[in-house]
Parts: sequence; structure tokens; C-alpha cells
Amino acid sequence: MKLWDKGISIDKKIEQFTVGNDREIDIHIAKYDVIASKAHAKMLQKIGIITVEELVELLGGLKVLKTQIENGTFVIEPQFEDVHSKIEFELTKSLGDVGKKIHTARSRNDQVLVALQLYYKENLGIVKEKTKTFFATLLELAETYKDKVLPGYTHLQVAMPSSFGLWFSAYAELMIDDVYLLNAAIQTVDQNPLGSAAGYGSSFPIDRALTTKEMDFATLKYNVVAAQMSRGKSERTIASSLGSLCNTMSRFAMDICLYMSQNFGFISFPDELTTGSSIMPHKKNPDVFELIRGKCNKIQALQSEMILITNNLPSGYHRDFQLLKENIIAAFEEVKDILDIFNYSIQQVIVKDVDINDDKYKYLFTVDNINTLVVEGQSFREAYQKIGGQVQDGTYVPDTSKHHTHVGSIHNLSLDKIRDKFPG
Repeated sequence: MKLWDKGISIDKKIEQFTVGNDREIDIHIAKYDVIASKAHAKMLQKIGIITVEELVELLGGLKVLKTQIENGTFVIEPQFEDVHSKIEFELTKSLGDVGKKIHTARSRNDQVLVALQLYYKENLGIVKEKTKTFFATLLELAETYKDKVLPGYTHLQVAMPSSFGLWFSAYAELMIDDVYLLNAAIQTVDQNPLGSAAGYGSSFPIDRALTTKEMDFATLKYNVVAAQMSRGKSERTIASSLGSLCNTMSRFAMDICLYMSQNFGFISFPDELTTGSSIMPHKKNPDVFELIRGKCNKIQALQSEMILITNNLPSGYHRDFQLLKENIIAAFEEVKDILDIFNYSIQQVIVKDVDINDDKYKYLFTVDNINTLVVEGQSFREAYQKIGGQVQDGTYVPDTSKHHTHVGSIHNLSLDKIRDKFPG
């Protein structure tokens, strides 16, 4: 069944190419089409297009479909083009002519768009909550290991003293920036496009405020052309926000892989979280973190895909938009899994003692020692040259007693302030 069927058969090759794998993808948005259809039916009754009795029948039919979707028995068979045609077919099969009225005053364009907006809105919220859980885990680890010294690096060269507390809380605070972008994406999609129909509105006296309230959107996308043009723009915004979060997690995963290696040896994980080699019996490979890194890097490329599909399209609907669904939905599912497995795994990290007296860390404290001389009255340039000369002639002896007291430094992590910054 096709919502645009006019009784003319279409070439099977053309049909397969244009439908693609929409049926498989649309399972993810089935419940949101039901939500939108319920709101639309209530609006149709209010403006007198259907009767109260017909509304009751439609809501009953939609409730049955909602239950099927929730328990996993809802199936989109090959004869259906997408979830929208399947739902209308089922309503018509069970309710007769009443089911045929559900599509009145809407187009598949705004039907797809509103279902996607609802899916995006809910799943951005889920990603945000999972990020908050991961954030809390990192702050707990920062508190637990705040006094454990960790060498800091620039250019992958030993630089200055750091700590595991500083390391864990650094990635926690970076996630706050990612949540700012997730919130912006939520605000972008929290606008009701239903009623824009094919992109130019409807001659029916529809009540768009009613459907906005019924679906719990914050506001309307008032201009009907703008509503249709939001398709593509929403996906670009979402891809940017997910990509930002994935950038943070990818860099963190890279640190973990690096710090697990024997050349660093700062952390390890229980054997059951690592994998071995088919020929090297000593190996404990950080596969989970390598896959997190790879998956996150793949998701960061999604924004470029969304831009390239949509950046030169004129106003109005185009079938190119169909290509946005698959990878943006896949990205949501992937990010949720990554957040879960990362949070699960990092809680089992084994933080090792780092021997700062090891000769390779000898110069960690040069900057601190320069600063001590400055406090004693020397100019920074003089102190720099003095410590630098000691390094060059091999007479440098590190003084490790210096404390960093300013906000956000190694000895003043300000975890409570970071925790309070997490946006609502």
C-alpha cells in the first residue's frame, strides 16, 4: 500500500530503489506516528471533520497499534512502503471508512516530519540523561583519585604534574559543553511542523495550536514552508551535537588506550574487559575503547553527510530527505550504546601508582621550580634561564612540594562547581 497510490502500477525496480529500506528504519518511528495520529484525530474532531464517535474509534484503533509496537509484534510487511501506509492500512482494515479519514488535512511530508521530530526530541533527551550519568561517574572517579599523581603531557612529551582527578574531571566538564549543544538541538526540534502538509499548508481550518499541545511541543513551526525546510536543518544540528559528544568520548577513549599501554602503564582493567591475541598470549587489548573511538569518529563524520545531502536543495520537499533518516537514527542508537558501555567499563578502571621519582619524570616540576624562584624575588626570565641551565648541565634536582591552589588546578579541582554547571 502506498499513500500516493492512484491505481497506476509502478516499475518494480523503481519501487525498490525509491523505497529502499524505509520499512526497517521506520520501526524506530512507529510509536511517534501513532502519537501524532492521535493528536491529529483529536484536532479533526474539534474542527468538525470527524464525529466524536469516529474519534473514539480512531483512538481505539491507534491504541491497539501502540500496544503492538510496544510489545514488538508490529510488523511492516513488504507490501507497505513505510510505517505511515501500514498504520493507515491497519486502521482502515479494522475501522472501515473511518480509518480512511485519518489522512485528511495532512501530507506524508508533514506526517514523516512530525514523527521524526518526536523521535529526535525524545532520543536527544535520552542521550542527555545518559551523558549526565556518565558525567556523574567521571566526577566520582575524580573525587576518588584526586590525590593520585598523573604525568601531564604536551606534544606527548612529559610536561607538568597532573592527577587522575584532574584527568577524569576534565572530560566530565567537557561534556557540559556537549550538553549545551544537545540542548540547542532539543530546542531546534521542539517545534511542531504538523499542519504544514506538503509544505504549503491546508485549506482546512486546522487547529495547529491544539496538536502542538497534544504532542507536548514547546512551540509551533509557524511558517509552513519553514516547517518543511526544517527537514535537513534539524538533522544537521543533531549531527553536530552528537558529533561534539562523540569527539569528547573519542579523545577520552584514546587516552585510555594510550595509558593502558606498557610504555605508560598508568591504568588497567580487569581481564574480562579486555581481549587477547591469537598468537601472543600476553596481550590484553583495549578493544572496547578502540571500538568506542572508531564508532565515535564515524559519528563525527555524520554532519558532513547531512550537509552534503541538503546544502544545495531549494525550498520545498525533495526525496533526498529520505536519505537522512537511516544514518541519523543509527547514530542515535549507536551513541546510546556507546554511553552505556563506556560508563559501565570506566567504573572498573584500575588506577596504578605512578612513581614520579622515575628518571623519565624528572622534569615534571621544572615550571613549579621556576615559579618558586619568582616568588623568592627573581624575574620569570631569570628563573627560567637558571632552571633551564640546570636541566642542560645535568644539575637539576626537582622540588615536588609545590601546591597549585587556584580554582580548577591539580590541588583544587572544584568538583562541586563543575557538578553545579551541568545544564538542566
